[in-house]
Amino acid sequence: MRAVQVTEFGGPEVLTPVELPDPVAGPGEVLIDVDRIGVNYADTHQAENSYLAPSQLPLVPGGEVVGTHDGKRVVALLNGGGGYAEKAVAPEATTFPVPDGIDDLTALSMLVQGATAWVLLRKNAHLAEGESVVVHAAAGGVGTIAVQLAKAWGAGRVIATASSEEKRALALELGADVAVDSRAEDMTEVLLDANGRRVDIVLDMVGGKTTDQSIAALAPFGRLAFYGMAGRESPKPVDLRNVLGHSTTISGMWLPHVFRLPGNVFGTALTELFDLVLAGKLKAIPGGEFALSDARGAHEALRSRKTVGKLLLDPGK
Repeated sequence: MRAVQVTEFGGPEVLTPVELPDPVAGPGEVLIDVDRIGVNYADTHQAENSYLAPSQLPLVPGGEVVGTHDGKRVVALLNGGGGYAEKAVAPEATTFPVPDGIDDLTALSMLVQGATAWVLLRKNAHLAEGESVVVHAAAGGVGTIAVQLAKAWGAGRVIATASSEEKRALALELGADVAVDSRAEDMTEVLLDANGRRVDIVLDMVGGKTTDQSIAALAPFGRLAFYGMAGRESPKPVDLRNVLGHSTTISGMWLPHVFRLPGNVFGTALTELFDLVLAGKLKAIPGGEFALSDARGAHEALRSRKTVGKLLLDPGK
């Protein structure tokens, strides 16, 4: 089969098109003929071995695919990679049927980005009706869905941040009440001005001073949910005395941990997301489709921070 392999860690340049033997499904696994592959920011960390889960060489990156198994359309989360290929093996437990009316883009958008936004708002932030929500990187894969979900679930004011006029316009189109420049020197001041007071919830995957200044903008009992570090710069250490003194909550979220929760939380999230799409209340935003052989180009586009929505790879090209 055609695949993309990493034999040395690094940036997009280490993604090499190769021919590999077809994978074989073991006990509790399914073999999927891949139609489209989802590209996530985590994949760029996986390729350079800076992800939360260490990578092992040689590596076929990619954690999600949509395709067919036994003649049925499925979308799946993979275990440790293997997605950048014409065929992929996935655990049965993380393979889900794709309802009629859900296209490949939407299936993949809801699987990782949609579920991430759902968990952030439901489990980390516990959004209550009327609360203000800041969505950093609001034109990205998670951000575009988080903006829509926050409005659908009764947020009082959704504040989007993005780095260009086009991205801010997209966030407003998706329901944000205000969109501000993510490159602002003082994000604390910008958020306070945009909300007219301190903010209740911040969803952050940027890191660095964006995180530091967002924490400073939280209202009493405000919550910041941290789920990535696209800026590749760590925030400052948090002084728990300040957390106590301002009655704030700072939490982290790594999607694989959702499968450790009691009950079928991930399945519930995915079903609810698909239902919202079919009801016309939620939509996936296309971010571009690349040939499998140009996985490097997809990573370069993603790391440039110029993309919007969901990026895909086509294994047929």
